[in-house]
Amino acid sequence: MNWTALVLAGSRGATDPVALAAGTQYKAFADINGRPMISYVIDSLRAEPRIGRIVVSIEKDAPNLPEGVERITALGSPASSVHFALEALPTPVLVTTADHPLLTPDMIATFLDDAERNPAEALTALCPREIAEQAGNPARRTYLPFRDGRASGTNLFALKTPRTLAVVDLWRKIEKLRKSPIRMAMTLEPRLLIRTALGRLQRAHAEQALERATGCPVAFTELMYPDAAHDVDTPADLNFVAQRLLEPQQSAPLNPGAVRT
Repeated sequence: MNWTALVLAGSRGATDPVALAAGTQYKAFADINGRPMISYVIDSLRAEPRIGRIVVSIEKDAPNLPEGVERITALGSPASSVHFALEALPTPVLVTTADHPLLTPDMIATFLDDAERNPAEALTALCPREIAEQAGNPARRTYLPFRDGRASGTNLFALKTPRTLAVVDLWRKIEKLRKSPIRMAMTLEPRLLIRTALGRLQRAHAEQALERATGCPVAFTELMYPDAAHDVDTPADLNFVAQRLLEPQQSAPLNPGAVRT
């Protein structure tokens, strides 16, 4: 497959805590070890030969992007920005975010391999909690409460066909609830809330509910890289990521019982 990469880099405004801590108007351009945060993401995307175009969703007055990187106007929310871009870009589209400087070429390649093998048309990657915590980030994270393993999002989405617009439409409806898995389940389908409350919600239940709601096959895949789960939401995350980038980069996924080295 020849993929287009869409990087979400829209600003949250002058009150964004990361932008304020970094002294910049745009979070995507927060300095990390002498480089703008977004540059780490773009370099990792450029290292994947299946990605033919890189398009950044960002405001019109944002700073210049690296040569060869296209831009498209960001709207008021991530899901709205993806919907707008997906109407203009050919599928398949790999969606990620500018605030994930720990994203590596290996993570991208692993996710695209999974997406291309999987018959689902819309996919997102999760990182199991026991793997994510091995990165050593002291910040509290939100984990999806699946019975078959709590997991964190990784800001990686594969949208393989135009039909995935229906999935993005649903995303627009529930994106404000992303920090509350229970409210998300209640909004999506009442029986998901019951299963969540009883501790019986499995990933397959969520996949099936999403397909019923959108008419589009959806799947969760796993990324067994500790750094895959850690984006930059707070100044503390910014400090963690800056230090983590100075450490040797992990080039292979871990087993759930592996010990961080």
